[in-house]
Amino acid sequence: MTSASPVVEIKQLTKRYGDFTALDSLSLSVGAGQILGFIGPNGAGKTTTIRILVGLSKATSGTASISGADCLQESRKIKRLVGYMPDRFGSYDNMRVAEYLDFFGAAYGIGRRERTRRIAEVLEISNATHMKDLFVEALSHGMQQRIGVARTLLHDPQVLILDEPANGLDPQARIDMRILLLKLAEMGKTLIVTSHILPELARVCDLVAIITKGKLRAFGTLDEIMRDIRQKRTFEIQLVNVEQVDRVAALVAAHLSAPPEDVTVAPAETMVRFATSLSDLELAPLLTHLIEQGETVAQYREVTSDLEDAFLSVTKHDDGPATATADTADQDERPAGSEEQAASS
Repeated sequence: MTSASPVVEIKQLTKRYGDFTALDSLSLSVGAGQILGFIGPNGAGKTTTIRILVGLSKATSGTASISGADCLQESRKIKRLVGYMPDRFGSYDNMRVAEYLDFFGAAYGIGRRERTRRIAEVLEISNATHMKDLFVEALSHGMQQRIGVARTLLHDPQVLILDEPANGLDPQARIDMRILLLKLAEMGKTLIVTSHILPELARVCDLVAIITKGKLRAFGTLDEIMRDIRQKRTFEIQLVNVEQVDRVAALVAAHLSAPPEDVTVAPAETMVRFATSLSDLELAPLLTHLIEQGETVAQYREVTSDLEDAFLSVTKHDDGPATATADTADQDERPAGSEEQAASS
């Protein structure tokens, strides 16, 4: 589900710390019900962007808005529109889950009767109702992450910003988190998710933004990004016998008029691979040609590009680390207890 107008809109957003530019003219937009995968190496500027969006930091220039509210000028309103889950779970000893959520609900200014209703709702949404009487510090990491999402949902925000929600989770907990994120998108929530677990993120995101050194290097769907950064598609031909490999490679090169570097062989896998910029219509006769030449083909397939491919293709052109990092600058600027301040402001 998407909206005609963007829910999150960032235009030429810039943040400087003295001579260091942590964020450099960032522009992107995300609609309702969409999940944005916001990725980049450490120090790329992700945390800087998040802090501006949630009203914890001021930009040097540019604009950022959520549902029409100015992140730079209407920080109190923004805190009602946004739910932020940091990468570190803030827990309190000797608090049960229901008490923990009640504490944050009160910090958001939700009345007692409404808090009780909302706590039941967010626990159900996060599939954590059975945890309400458990002590928070006794929960597994995966359980804590689900309670973290529940806490983020208490004030019913339109936008959720989740920092590394799958980090440190076991395979089952990752699946549970993936299902939860998709469920929230189906509810019409707009999600911005950072993660270093790129294959997992690729399973849920509608849009991808890749940022390095404060600059947006790629933005769009994964297919759009790969079309932009890769001029050629890669195909694999799986053969039955190793004796076919060199022969089929020669046939492919001749049929497609491909340069030698675009056709490679892997005898141990009985595989021929080739890269091409030809369209599907132009490629269609190749398989027929191989069969007419008496070759037995077990599989003929395009190698799909993934988020890791996109990330590596974009970041490999980066010209080395900056003298400082955006995330380091954020750590210097961040006030103590900012998570709780954001909730109670």
